[in-house]
Amino acid sequence: MREIKVIIKRPDEAYGHVEYIANELEDLQKIVGGYIETVSLLSNMVLIVNEEGKLMGLPYNFGTHDDIFVGTVIVAGIKEDEFADVPIDLSQWKRMLLAWGN
Repeated sequence: MREIKVIIKRPDEAYGHVEYIANELEDLQKIVGGYIETVSLLSNMVLIVNEEGKLMGLPYNFGTHDDIFVGTVIVAGIKEDEFADVPIDLSQWKRMLLAWGN
């Protein structure tokens, strides 16, 4: 089982935290609380979110210029067809959130 370094942001956290998690579908689903959906942020970075989070009424987490995100969100890197280590550090992630007005 391969672990990847990600940023996990829960709705009750201002910026989230760095964690090493198993790069397995079941583990990702457990963290977000359901089926996963990916949203591209950069060419090498994605958000992993609960596919039905908005329909389920999960709590607001943060917004970008294009969308809002609810429930727990995983920020991960992407390399070819696989999730990978997040390509930014926590301070860069904080700056992105602040730029979006969070």
